[in-house]
Parts: sequence; structure tokens; C-alpha cells
Amino acid sequence: MDKNKQAVPRHVAIIMDGNNRWAKKRLLPGVAGHKAGVDAVRAVIEVCAESGVEVLTLFAFSSENWQRPAEEVGALMELFLSALRREARRLQDNDISLRIIGDRSRFHPELQAAMREAELQTAGSRRFILQIAANYGGQWDIAQAAQRLAREVQAGHLQPEDITPELLQGCLATGDLPLPDLCIRTGGEHRISNFLLWQLAYSELYFSDLYWPDFKHEAMRKALADFANRQRRFGKTSEQVEAEARS
Repeated sequence: MDKNKQAVPRHVAIIMDGNNRWAKKRLLPGVAGHKAGVDAVRAVIEVCAESGVEVLTLFAFSSENWQRPAEEVGALMELFLSALRREARRLQDNDISLRIIGDRSRFHPELQAAMREAELQTAGSRRFILQIAANYGGQWDIAQAAQRLAREVQAGHLQPEDITPELLQGCLATGDLPLPDLCIRTGGEHRISNFLLWQLAYSELYFSDLYWPDFKHEAMRKALADFANRQRRFGKTSEQVEAEARS
């Protein structure tokens, strides 16, 4: 593998922030910002796929977003439903597999059915994985992983001392995927807002002042270029990392 290829993150995670502020700046209703954000999603998918990224995880709706005004939540659910139905064929045609992570129980049965249908429709795709986090929270993810392991202990299949970080990580919603190498947040905020708390432990963080609807091809390429210039040490010294790269 050449140097440039090594510098490409296998897994990119994005907190898509700033839709409401983008709309407010234009004197538009908040849902207009969310609709405009769909074009940014398409642009980022294109750049990631062409760059060799294997997995893209987008934070679409957090477990805390239910606290937003009911009108906005309802509009978001309608947008999510229509996007699933409209984009599934496009994803399939481009050999992109769709996964949705999070607690689906709170969604309307029609939306839950659309999620399952879109996932099944794209299940055979191998080029790229698009993962949507919906009604997702990092604390929920760790708790549900702990519950799975507790049930294994309760059933006598596992001893408490057998539980390792690796075992718990495998029970997370992203357990079969590489950990995110790069986490991007748009909208000028500098926090991770309960997103992939365990998984982001050693991720490179990149913050953009652009509102999400304005984060298109050029902005995504800039984020990937920034990542390529970073040295990832995972607790080691620079000298150790450089020596390993030479060996």
C-alpha cells in the first residue's frame, strides 16, 4: 500500500450541524436547512467513495433531538422517510450499502419498515458502507452493549472477568466495522455531543465553521487532506511511529 493510500481514513464519522442556522440566516424555516443538507450528504458520499474511504457514519438524529419543537421533529421524520425511499435505489446503483444504527423503537412503524427495506435493498453492495445514526446516542450504545454482555453472564455463557474492552467494543452498534479514524463536525461547534463516545477514543477531530448545507465536495476534500497531514500516535512517541513507518 502506498503512502497516499495509507493516509486515507478507513472510517469517517460526521456530526452534521448547522442546518437550522443556515436556514435562519436566509429567513427560511428550519426544515429548509435540513432539506438543503441532503445535497451535502450526496457530495460527501461522492468524495468519500472516490477517495477510498470504506465507511461513512452520519449523525442524522440524536436521542436528544426529540426535545426539539414537535413541528421540526415531524418534518425531520417526513424528510427521513422520503429520503430513504428516494435514495435507496441510487445507493444500490452505486454499490453502496446502507446501515442504520440507533434505537428504532421510538420511530413510527412506517419509518421502521422503510429503514428495513432500504437496508435489505442495498445489502449486497460492497463498494462502500453508509451508516446513518438515527435516535442514536453514545451512552445508549455503551449501555446496550453492557446489557448484551450481562445477559451472556446471566445465561452462564460468560464470566464477568472475561469481559474485555475488545469484547464490549464488539457489542456496540458499529462492532463489526473499523473504528472511526476521522470525526468531522460542521457548524462551528467544538464538541462531540454524545456521538460514538467509545469509538472516537483515538479519532482525529476536525471542526469546520461551515454550516452543514455548505459543506460540499471542496470542504470534504480539505478535511481529508488535513487528516493526511496528521501523525497518529495511539499513545506512542513520534519517534516510535516514525521508526515503525521506516521498518
